[in-house]
Amino acid sequence: MSADAAESGVPDREIGRAGRLSATLGRTAVTGVIGVVAVFLVAPILLAVVASFAGDWTGILPTELGTLENWKHVLGFSEAVGAQRALGTWSLTIPGTALVVNVPFASLFFSLVVALGGVVVNLVVGVPIAYAVTRYDFRGSGLLNTVAVLPLVPGIILGIAFLRTYPNISTGVALLIGYSLLKVPYMVLAVQSSFEAMDLRQLEESARSLGASWPRTFLTVIVPNAKRGILSGSIICWTLAAAEFNFTYMVYSRNPRPFSIFLYNNITNSSILQTAAAVSLYFLIVAGVTAALQSLGQRGFSIGGAR
Repeated sequence: MSADAAESGVPDREIGRAGRLSATLGRTAVTGVIGVVAVFLVAPILLAVVASFAGDWTGILPTELGTLENWKHVLGFSEAVGAQRALGTWSLTIPGTALVVNVPFASLFFSLVVALGGVVVNLVVGVPIAYAVTRYDFRGSGLLNTVAVLPLVPGIILGIAFLRTYPNISTGVALLIGYSLLKVPYMVLAVQSSFEAMDLRQLEESARSLGASWPRTFLTVIVPNAKRGILSGSIICWTLAAAEFNFTYMVYSRNPRPFSIFLYNNITNSSILQTAAAVSLYFLIVAGVTAALQSLGQRGFSIGGAR
């Protein structure tokens, strides 16, 4: 035992060959595993994007690159057979008038609006629940936390329940409510992680000592400090809602078709190249919305004037 070890009371320990090998190759091995996993996950996406511009795919890789026919078919610019599976247009009659407005890319805009509406509902419901179970210790808080973070029911079961209970409900309203119920656990978990990293009591006491009311403290101090969790939850909820198929398939009744139905139609009834274009369109939309929300988070956001 060395003098330093004797003074500290901690005995010397021989690392050994296995320990030295692990210290030398450990980081390299971990980096290599992460790289392999990343390539394994990203490669199919890149291959789908490349195939969407191909004219043939009979071998291992797509060939005859450079064509836009698959994208024209998916976007509704093609007159080919099966064009009804494209994003298309939606003929909307203005109530009280005979005016008909053709909305282009109806499936896309309809799904964007409904999914974003579901995110808003998730924020209104999920953020207060996450705050309550993190900040306060009250009777039933554990049960509330458990119920909030557990998925309510599978999408197909919820869809059947909606059809039996509300047979005349419109598709848009049903999707908005269903998306909110199915995705709120992800919002609660994401925001709760941000709240748990904060000293909520100290923040509240500091704000209240400066004369801020409780609502103002919550909206201008607590919520902006939890922006990372809020944005993460918003991205997750929107992405999952836009691609939610089981519930959407059960409650969908008429045009405009939700984006998940558009994907289903193109995946099951189109060629592999047109399917690649439809899937690539979804990836581009998700990447665009994610980038927009990330940009919002980097700039910061304010509620009631507090940044």
